[in-house]
Amino acid sequence: MSKANTGRAGRKPIHEREVLMSAALIVAARDGYTRMSRDAIAIEAKCSTGLISKYFGTMPALRRAVMRAAVARGNHTVLAQGLAAGDPNAHEAGPKAKRDALDALLA
Repeated sequence: MSKANTGRAGRKPIHEREVLMSAALIVAARDGYTRMSRDAIAIEAKCSTGLISKYFGTMPALRRAVMRAAVARGNHTVLAQGLAAGDPNAHEAGPKAKRDALDALLA
């Protein structure tokens, strides 16, 4: 069997981390940034909770990584939740990103 057919075991670590982050952003937007869980992310990413722990460690570390990704990717839904929760990484976003996020929250 070729590596292309081996499923998750054939993924490169950078790709796995990206898949997990994309799933985490979906869960954060859907369930709430402060309410996201490893279980929900694992279901979304179709992986084990252990894989999430391998890449992100603790839930606080995972939340920091998610908020940094939300800021970098312009995910206004998650960024607005972070601003409302007083997340320091959300507050590092630029003024326009903050304004757009809060506008999206009010819309």
